[in-house]
Amino acid sequence: MNRRGFLKTTGNLIAGATVAAGLPPISYAEESAAEAGRLILPINRGWRYSAKATPAAQGRDFDDKSFTRVTLPHTNLRVPWHSFDEKSYEFTSVYRRRFRLPAAARSKRVFVDFEGVMTASTVFLNGTKVGEYKGGFTPFSFELTSHVDWDRENVLVIEVDSSERPDIPPFGYEVDYLTFGGIYREVSLRIVSPSFIENIFAQPKDVLSGHPTLDVQCFVEHASASPADTGLSLEVALYDGERVVGKATKALPGGAGASENLTLHLEALGDIALWDLNSPRLYRVEVRLLHGTQVVDHDSRRIGFREAKFTPQGFSINGKVIKLRGLDRHQTFPWVGQAMPGRVQRRDAVILWKNLHCNIVRTSHYPQSRHFLDACDEIGLLVLEEIPGWQHIGDKPWQDISVDNVQRMIRRDWNHPSIILWGVRINESRDNHDFYTRTNALAHQLDTTRQTGGIRYFQESEFLEDVFTMNDFGFPLQAPNHPLYLNTEFVGHTYPTKTIDNIERLREHTVRHARVHDQLASNPQYAGGIGWCAFDYNTHGNFGSGDRICYHGVTDIFREPKPAAGFYRSQCDPDEEVVLVPAFHWARGDESIGFTKALVSSNCDHLKFYIAGKLAAEADPDRAQFAHLKYAPFTADLSRAVGMWGDLRIDGYIQGKQVISRTFSGLGIDQKFTLLPDDTKLMADGADTTRVVLRVTDEFDAIRPFANDSIRFELTGPAELIGDNPFALIGGTGAIWIRASEQPGKVHLTAHHPVLGAQHIEFEIETAPPEKA
Repeated sequence: MNRRGFLKTTGNLIAGATVAAGLPPISYAEESAAEAGRLILPINRGWRYSAKATPAAQGRDFDDKSFTRVTLPHTNLRVPWHSFDEKSYEFTSVYRRRFRLPAAARSKRVFVDFEGVMTASTVFLNGTKVGEYKGGFTPFSFELTSHVDWDRENVLVIEVDSSERPDIPPFGYEVDYLTFGGIYREVSLRIVSPSFIENIFAQPKDVLSGHPTLDVQCFVEHASASPADTGLSLEVALYDGERVVGKATKALPGGAGASENLTLHLEALGDIALWDLNSPRLYRVEVRLLHGTQVVDHDSRRIGFREAKFTPQGFSINGKVIKLRGLDRHQTFPWVGQAMPGRVQRRDAVILWKNLHCNIVRTSHYPQSRHFLDACDEIGLLVLEEIPGWQHIGDKPWQDISVDNVQRMIRRDWNHPSIILWGVRINESRDNHDFYTRTNALAHQLDTTRQTGGIRYFQESEFLEDVFTMNDFGFPLQAPNHPLYLNTEFVGHTYPTKTIDNIERLREHTVRHARVHDQLASNPQYAGGIGWCAFDYNTHGNFGSGDRICYHGVTDIFREPKPAAGFYRSQCDPDEEVVLVPAFHWARGDESIGFTKALVSSNCDHLKFYIAGKLAAEADPDRAQFAHLKYAPFTADLSRAVGMWGDLRIDGYIQGKQVISRTFSGLGIDQKFTLLPDDTKLMADGADTTRVVLRVTDEFDAIRPFANDSIRFELTGPAELIGDNPFALIGGTGAIWIRASEQPGKVHLTAHHPVLGAQHIEFEIETAPPEKA
């Protein structure tokens, strides 16, 4: 069911890179040790921003003192968290950044690297246009060398068109998510020698043999097709912490071209620990480009040794078949859209892994922050990553950009052990043989270690990829029609649910997720399922609930759980966490016919229900409804027990031993107001940010779902509040974010509830390293 009813080279594979014209010849032997290798200079602070772009602002000597000083990541316009005009951020803005290059940069090549700018970028240096890039979700770079002023201050200017341009994926028709605008990811200057390491792809081999090896593909770029210098070599070392596990060297062939691709083989690595879901062991690959013993360039990547593949028996990691259970993720947040820094991006991975006990996430519907993927590597959360798109396929130039997106996504992320599948179709699009032959062939050409998938919504679709990845919103699900089969969306738009909905809807929302996973567990040919979706997200006016939000998540837009989140949380083994989450709030008359069914998500094997201290019911897992789940939800009949009205206590048992107890007040009174910060220490870099959750609960800490009080904040110290002030609670909860300034110090946040008083949090803003450009 539809949710709504070629390798394109660019020079040396760096967007718009120009030949290093005007570079004087370099003698590597004359480079000092301090000048050897590369220099990466983050340039995220000190930008000047204007929401109005003019030709004059492109100039080097333009007076930008009236522009707003901003730090990246930056959204071009902060908007309300719902019910705003989606066209309000669709305009062309301009960013300006002044910088000086260190003396060590002379005789080297200078690139500017953008991690993500929404949607189309035109870049100028010192008044000269250096290039354009179309695309909001993939990285791009330009070489600045021939335009650099080595003696004076340089001015970098970026004009950013944040409109939904029909010539750029995912746009062209309608898209069920908002993309917002601005330079929403980080930017840096990369200073390298005329010959440098452009990329690294480390490929573990024979990881289950007891004698794993490692092939390291090194991509080397030269300033010209015939480098004057010979005698260059590559050295690759594999590190476990600070211990060298293996090493290899190889000389570059003489008379090489402008681009070289060499593979170095490491063996006899000893006892290598595998990267697995429960023990995501990471190693470090370091590559050095040498001229004799002089370091010309160096770079490194984190990797993991693991075997991950889809088989007719399901998904296998390191030889063990596991059932995939996950959720789809949009990377947007209230007020600032996509412009959240690393700490916040990483927190989403932790929420999916720790709070929801997912073992896989799909990056719907575009490549997502490197910080998010780094966190997935570290905690053992698998990833299906896909190219930008949503149903629409554009003309040939549009398709060429999409093919290029495949290249950029894979070349950026191919070292992440968490990524197990490349999504190389436009989500829910119709078939297009020639287009999808290109995307699939390119993915296999670039990466022979991973399988491909393509998200579709109809089983009659032409199958060009390795894994048939299918959005199926019906129930029962369609039976797998290919040996390798993964469900990638379900429930979602067919049953949007808000935290303030009535008990029947909250219960049904939970049941719908549970019964899909129950069916997935019934047949090994279902590799598993990725539900739609993790978090509520902003959308266009003709989608969602009419307030610019799709309430499709198992959590709300602030990452606060709905009852269905409890089902996902309950699917872990009890030795990881004992879980007991009701799919209701305790009230006698909120159901249309009075309180009857009590649905509880738990990994216990027996529950007892007490009302006013008296045993009212007992229940075992509901095997009649969920025959195949390892940890089926419980359904207890409390229709006769409500006459005993009072506090509800649920005790959970495993093998006859009580392991958990939760109590819910029968008083109907808002009792407590709490603040729950994700972190209390931030870095004074102008961007570091953390979430603060607000909750009104009963005396037993259960959320009061109809508390809608207005919370007033006072913030003092070197930080700013991202969010409404005052903020009206939704479903008894909500969140704001605190962003550090560039000054260290103490930050004090006080939140005032109109009845329950004030709560206070202190944050420590620690000194951040200065930017050097």
